[in-house]
Amino acid sequence: MPAPPESPPPPPGRAWLTLAAAFLAFTVGASVMHSYTVFLLAFVADFGWSRAESSVAYSVGQLVGGLSSPLIGTMVDALGARRMVLLGGTLLVVGLIGSAHAEALWQMVFLYGVVITFGANCIGLLVFVPLVSRLFARRRGMAISVLQSANAFGRAASAPASQVTIEALGWRGAYLAAAAVAAAVLLPLAALFGGRRAEAARAAAGGGGAVERPWTLAEAIRTPQFWLLFLVYMLTSIGSFLVSLHQIAFAVDVGFDPLYAAGVLGMGSFLAMPGVVATGTLSDYIGREYSALLAYGISIIGVFCALAITGPGDHLLLWLHACFFGLTWGARGPAITAKTADLFPGPRLGTILGVITIGSGLGAAIGSWAAGFIFDVSGSYRVAFIGSILAYALGSLAFYMLRRPPRPRAG
Repeated sequence: MPAPPESPPPPPGRAWLTLAAAFLAFTVGASVMHSYTVFLLAFVADFGWSRAESSVAYSVGQLVGGLSSPLIGTMVDALGARRMVLLGGTLLVVGLIGSAHAEALWQMVFLYGVVITFGANCIGLLVFVPLVSRLFARRRGMAISVLQSANAFGRAASAPASQVTIEALGWRGAYLAAAAVAAAVLLPLAALFGGRRAEAARAAAGGGGAVERPWTLAEAIRTPQFWLLFLVYMLTSIGSFLVSLHQIAFAVDVGFDPLYAAGVLGMGSFLAMPGVVATGTLSDYIGREYSALLAYGISIIGVFCALAITGPGDHLLLWLHACFFGLTWGARGPAITAKTADLFPGPRLGTILGVITIGSGLGAAIGSWAAGFIFDVSGSYRVAFIGSILAYALGSLAFYMLRRPPRPRAG
């Protein structure tokens, strides 16, 4: 009986096409998620919500994003990217249309915090990292950094674009416009991804023949490295979201024009693209730990600049804050994610990464809500920014402790 024919190798450039498609899909999801920072002030003005109340939907979204990560990881291991992108695109469109007609806080909490967040998770890192890390096994840090830079690009583009759209169409019209864009981009884009078996075959052909010991979730969860990664994700998210959600509100509070503030912070966020790619690529050469430490240090400088702002005349400090904080927004992500793939490779990477990134969702939920609560209590974001610096410092220490690879335990 003749042996079945082998799967043909992927066409030249297929790995790069897959990476480009993943980048575009992730950009759309990230833009929708990060645009909430601009909509927050519109909700305060329209509904009269406090800063803490206006932050609830975002905080719930970050929590749901983290808690749903194990499910997303398991789903992508079983279904593949094509079906996940279709599911995510559909949920985003439904959630955005529903948000345009929201009349109460609980509706926004459900639509943004659950529907949109789960949809964005279906077209995020958890879906694309396992595939990309196998397609680019020898340049994993570079590939993941390119993919993760979509988060930075989406964040940078969403602030000025959302502000302009809200001023032209109102916040409800802006949500409808976002739904139309998501439908036009994501649903056709899903066709560029193959089924689960095709993805595995292409990854095997593009991985350079590297043989890696496959890890299971049960094995990974019994290692200290797993929990250190969990802690790193949580502390990094706390540090980032104690600042990022309320950046525009902070700038407006100290006297800057809203559109100007959105433009400056948006321009600073565009620096995250080269920052993410540079630190991720650098991690392939100097090590994940040192690359991440560099990014943590630059972020801390950026937060210090925000602490120094006292009024609308501090344009230089606002630009320095936007540039330093923006340059390293997500810059630790490629090193952390690549480190996870380095330590726990194999077909269950999506599931393992999904459980670990619960920490990211918890941290983001804590940070984004706490910043609003701190402002409501104290009338200032100063304590929140100090907390951001402390969380970054602890996160860098935890990440540095990941230098040694894990060893599976029996039983």
